[in-house]
Amino acid sequence: MKVNWGTGIVIGFIVFIGFILFLVITMVNSSHHDLVTKDYYQDELNYQDEIDAEENSKKLLVNVKSKRTPEGYLIMFPENLDVKKIKGNVFLYRPSNKLLDFDLPLVLSESNLLIPDKRLLEGRWNITVKWDYDGVPYIYRDKIRY
Repeated sequence: MKVNWGTGIVIGFIVFIGFILFLVITMVNSSHHDLVTKDYYQDELNYQDEIDAEENSKKLLVNVKSKRTPEGYLIMFPENLDVKKIKGNVFLYRPSNKLLDFDLPLVLSESNLLIPDKRLLEGRWNITVKWDYDGVPYIYRDKIRY
């Protein structure tokens, strides 16, 4: 059977439309519709507060620092601040597995907070420290490979 160019164009359109329909059906039926966080929209509304906290952090003489140690991951707060007035929490986010995410309250007896080595698995972590001092909010973010 000989196919002329008109029939070839029609067959090409049918194959193309079938391919597009296959992609649309596959995307609609996929069950992977996760947003980064559960409360994505609420987090978006609170974003201005985070911007203000970042600006406050930039105004500090010495900002929060962090580093890996043999005992774990050490977060160091400015030593010129009274640790009794520092309140907040540390959120560790694992992009590859949300079951490994965890929160730690800031309970400081000195200007350092150690996250034990046994709590952190190898891989990428996003660390967010939200804290306030005398009612002024601050935020510290870091992306690490542990």
